[in-house]
Order: sequence, then C-alpha cells, then structure tokens
Amino acid sequence: MRIPSYYPYRSAAARDAYLSFCDSIDKQWPVVSQSRMVSTSFGRTFVRVSGPAEGEPLVLLPGMASTSLFWAPNIEALSKRHRIYAVDIIGEVGRSVCTRRMAGATDFMNWLDELFTALDLGEKIHLVGMSQGGWLATQYALRFAGRVRKLVLLAPAATVLPIRWAFYFRGALVLTGRRYFAKAAVYWLLEDVGRKDAARMEASVDRALLTSRCMQPRRRIALTVLQDHELRSLRVPTLFLVGEHEKIYSAEKAVRRLNSIAPRVRTEIIPDAGHDLTIAQPELVSRKILEFLTCPPDEAPS
Repeated sequence: MRIPSYYPYRSAAARDAYLSFCDSIDKQWPVVSQSRMVSTSFGRTFVRVSGPAEGEPLVLLPGMASTSLFWAPNIEALSKRHRIYAVDIIGEVGRSVCTRRMAGATDFMNWLDELFTALDLGEKIHLVGMSQGGWLATQYALRFAGRVRKLVLLAPAATVLPIRWAFYFRGALVLTGRRYFAKAAVYWLLEDVGRKDAARMEASVDRALLTSRCMQPRRRIALTVLQDHELRSLRVPTLFLVGEHEKIYSAEKAVRRLNSIAPRVRTEIIPDAGHDLTIAQPELVSRKILEFLTCPPDEAPS
C-alpha cells in the first residue's frame, strides 16, 4: 500500500500545523547546530548535528511522540565534547519523512544502521535513548554490538519490565482530545516537573493535544521486555538511569532485576524525578551521562 506523502500525520494540513509548531520552538535550541536530511530505504531522516567535528559521535534517540527538540535541556552540556546527532525517529512526529511502513523491530534496526552508515559514524558510536528511544537503542546494541561503544538507557520503555497498564489507559484518554484527560495524563507522567513549573506543564499539555490532533491512528511495534538470556548477552558497556518516581514501571524493581540478571549494566536511580528525569534533573542526568561516556569501561564513574 502506498504511503501518503504526509504520513504519519492525518493530512498535509496536519503535517504543516505540527511542523509550524516545531518552527516556533526551534529558536529555543540553545546551541549552534546544522540540520541534515539523510536518505534511507525507509525515507528521509531529519538529524540535528552539533558539537565539535572531531568529537566522538553521540546519537540521541527521543521517546514516543517526541522530536530531536526533546534534548534541549541537555544538549548544551552533551555537545561540549561530543559530536551530537539528535534524531527525529522515522514514523513519529517531527521532520523525518517515512516512505515505507515499519513492519517490526527488524525494520527499525535496519533503518538505524542505514542512518549511521550514511552519517559515516563508523564503529564507535555512543548511543543514548529515552523511553521508546531507549528500547530502540537496546535492540540496536543487541544486533549491532560491533558498532556501539557505549549505551545509555534513560527509563527505557519495556526492555527491563512490562509497561504498566495505567500508562496505556491514560494515553488512550488523551486521544479523545479533551484537555481534562490530557492534563491528567501529563501531570501524572511528569509529576516532578509539575510541582516546579506550571507553565512548562501547560505547554506539555498543549503539545500532547496537538500531537493527538495531527497524528493518524496506527499500529505501533510491540515494545518487548528482554528475556534473562538477552540481558546477559548485552556486552556493550551500559548505563541505566531511571527516576525514583517513574510511572511506567517500578524503578526499584527494574534496578533490582538488572543487578541480578545483568550486573555488568550500571544502574542508578535519579532523585526527585520520574519519566521527566531529563527535564526535572537535566544537569544531574547530563553529568551522569558524560561521566559514563568518558570513563574507561572497567571503571565506575565518580
């Protein structure tokens, strides 16, 4: 079946409305960057590139219904030493243009591998993923371990534990388009930011409603939990960060499972944060990432 040029938006007008919103917040990106549209067999992928040209490549994968702009609170710190490639996930909101539907995880892994090859990132890629981006990053590291130098997982969706039904239930209510439900879902998921910054939260509610209006309903790939043997087979040096108030699963149970099954994975619970850890604690999260990326694989960050 042919994919409309505006996919995954509901219409060309919906696409233009969402990209106009992106234009309005582009100016908040705090560092000098260049934009690239990279061709793959699945369509053209939008990437924001920043940081020193000689820096080690660091790829940032955002969560569901997020764009590369998600990393605005962290990009200044991360791009001081690393060459940053912040990606708009193909088939999600943002500027990437999907011309071939993703049938499953294998398609996403092949797309990422094509993207990294086209960007000429070589075999020493640092890979950071948030939520759904964390799931994608883990799957890639399992299948293409030779290309990943280090892996950072920020509250990865599924991967370690199943996602609680409450997340899906609240997400479904957002799709009704009613502000009451969108506000309840956003304040539930981003509880710590909600206590500090009401203006940011209302902007997040607006964005959730805009996304529900602009994006067409579609079947998403299943975000699976790794089996014990898969976790044990993860040989790439990995850091797992999760907020103490995480809502999609229990932070303590996730850390306990990793420590038991895959002790090679470094784990840490971020205080005063939940699924909003990159926003609620941007300096701390950025520092933990950079410490992990710069220390030798056999040394723990201070």
